[in-house]
Amino acid sequence: MTEEPPMRAVPGAGPQAGVVEPRTDLPGGVAGQDAPAPTGDGHGPVPAPGGPGGSDGATGASGPGGDGGGEGEGGSGAPGRHRSARRWLVEWIVIILVAVGVAFGVRTYVAQTYYVPSTSMWPTLKAGDRIVVNKLSGTIHVGDIIVFRRPPAEHCGGSPVPDLVKRVIGLPGQTVSAAHGEVYITGKPLKQPWLPKGPQRYTSMSTKYKVPAGDYFVMGDNRVNSCDSRMWGPVKASYVVGKVFLILWPLSQFRFF
Repeated sequence: MTEEPPMRAVPGAGPQAGVVEPRTDLPGGVAGQDAPAPTGDGHGPVPAPGGPGGSDGATGASGPGGDGGGEGEGGSGAPGRHRSARRWLVEWIVIILVAVGVAFGVRTYVAQTYYVPSTSMWPTLKAGDRIVVNKLSGTIHVGDIIVFRRPPAEHCGGSPVPDLVKRVIGLPGQTVSAAHGEVYITGKPLKQPWLPKGPQRYTSMSTKYKVPAGDYFVMGDNRVNSCDSRMWGPVKASYVVGKVFLILWPLSQFRFF
């Protein structure tokens, strides 16, 4: 048996000094390949501290381009509530102002309520009734009940009132007269279904009266207890506030005209 010669190291064979052999159990696999970039805590990429739009810690200080949380998650408390309260207050102020303006406009140009203090229009209107006057009534006819400003010639005693309510009997150009307790318009008897039965309907006039242009001749329905055009003359059209179209109160008297 021939003895084999001893093995000698061959230059250049085997691992080189300072070189780590590749290991498949390390991150990145084979040496020379880059390992996967870290992914933070598993909820997405981790922003760089102090980067654009990010915050420097929990103080809310921000880098260029970021709001730092003053109006974000940490700043949505008191400032937001203050803005909400201010907006609510402004909205209610606007609503109240609009409501007051509408009410003033309606009262001035459309309709107005009045209180009846006397019995001169009995039984149609009783003392204490509350009526609604339409200020957009348009053309006035015989038989309409109107509210008008007190004429300067009205001096019937008692406390003066700024407005009166009566029924239109004569229109401009018509002649009003009375005979045998009845009313005549330009010689023709006037039908008056609104008058009470009995002595309260009896109408007296001393002379005939021709209504001037632009005026109205008015009387109360309670003829024996009404101070009206028979005493102080006609009502100028410019004094007319409007027509009575509704008894509002009491509810037992509620009705339209």
